[in-house]
Amino acid sequence: MPVPFRLAFYYAAMFSLGGVQLPFWPAWLAGRGLAAGEIGAVLALGQWIKLVANPLAGAAADRHAAPQRVMLALSLGAAAGYALLLPAQGFTALLLLGTLTAACLSALQPLGDHVALAAAAAGRLDYGRVRLWGSLGFILATLLAGRLIAARGAASVAPLLVATAVLIVLACAGLPAARGGGPALHRPSWRGLARPSFLAFLAAASLIQGSHAVYYGFGTLYWQHLGIGDGTIALLWAEGVVAEVLLFYWNAPLLRRLGPRGLLALGGGAGVLRWTLTAFASGVPALALLQLLHAFTFGAAHLGAMHFLVRNLPAGQAATAQSLYATAVGIGQGLLMLLAGALYGALGGLAFLAMAAAAGAALALLPAATNS
Repeated sequence: MPVPFRLAFYYAAMFSLGGVQLPFWPAWLAGRGLAAGEIGAVLALGQWIKLVANPLAGAAADRHAAPQRVMLALSLGAAAGYALLLPAQGFTALLLLGTLTAACLSALQPLGDHVALAAAAAGRLDYGRVRLWGSLGFILATLLAGRLIAARGAASVAPLLVATAVLIVLACAGLPAARGGGPALHRPSWRGLARPSFLAFLAAASLIQGSHAVYYGFGTLYWQHLGIGDGTIALLWAEGVVAEVLLFYWNAPLLRRLGPRGLLALGGGAGVLRWTLTAFASGVPALALLQLLHAFTFGAAHLGAMHFLVRNLPAGQAATAQSLYATAVGIGQGLLMLLAGALYGALGGLAFLAMAAAAGAALALLPAATNS
């Protein structure tokens, strides 16, 4: 099977799991008796574990030129973790198992991007048009999960996560091995990634992606509080990703015109607008309009970050840099997710205003980031 099809299947499987977990995982945790602060802690630790898991996985992939083998091991660990969640009860058990699955998945994702971007750099595929299959998988999974949960309740979330995790194992098993095989000719250098311009890029990108913390962690719960039905909530989530898909499909002209840093600025500016207005929106029509901005707050920012890494870092450090980027995003999202839990518990929907401030801070950092 051609490499673009293998990677399209990987992205579809990977983000199908996200399509179940992001909208409905907090509701499942609430159904197991966790309070808002405890849910925030589970989600935050799931982000912070990237600090350990991602650099280790990225360095191993660069050192041994074996991203596919590392990805397969991580996917098996995630599937096992989700299976163990089925009977789990209590905050401690849910925290530990949630952290295990998050560690495996968070380390897996940048390695998949590394494989796809390497193929794109070699002219074998268009990254945006392969990556969009992940977004389509997210949409389909969200819609199916929304219907199932509306009929059977939030308890059905965990079995869905197990099923999608198995698909990820199959997808990773089908990815091509690194060309050439064997040990890499050099060890990854962390010192070379410590330039001030690269650190400014990491901070800005982390703040833009981290500004989704209230949305990812408590968007569904907030919309339920507003009286919006689960089926409609699933449609709102799916709509945002449809907008993202369209941006991925037509990414090339936007990238040529704005460049990586311009795409990041577009994401940050859209974040200021989106989260400010979401804090006060209560009707479905207004929320539906605001969900269209997901094309920029996530899609444009993600593409900008990926192309920044390709243009500004040597190929021999690609997996390490991808993992460091994902680690930085995880730290930012973890801190903001913990803040989101506290703010949502105290302020409800007004917690989105803090996310608008985070996106604004990213805009202030972007001038210090080198752009190719």
